[in-house]
Amino acid sequence: MLTHDEMIEKMLSDPAVKAAYDDLEDEFALFDEVLKARKRTGLTQAEIAARMGTKAPAVARLESGGGSKRHSPSIATLRRYAEAVGCKLKIELVPIQHP
Repeated sequence: MLTHDEMIEKMLSDPAVKAAYDDLEDEFALFDEVLKARKRTGLTQAEIAARMGTKAPAVARLESGGGSKRHSPSIATLRRYAEAVGCKLKIELVPIQHP
């Protein structure tokens, strides 16, 4: 039986799977930042939701992402989340470096 890491490595060896995974890199980075911010605060999803003026399931959906097949959170929603966890939303456009 494969370990989780071995299974991921095997799946990513398929060029089609790797390309699809790479296409979601920005979404993964965003949701990783969201989760790290909440963990730093020690707040629950329900506590964040209360600070945002919404319900816990909305925070759970925001934190779980879902890639391009789901609705992406708006800038306003991300800003409210950031404020709820004591952060400021910063959006940055980074030039693409070509080899």
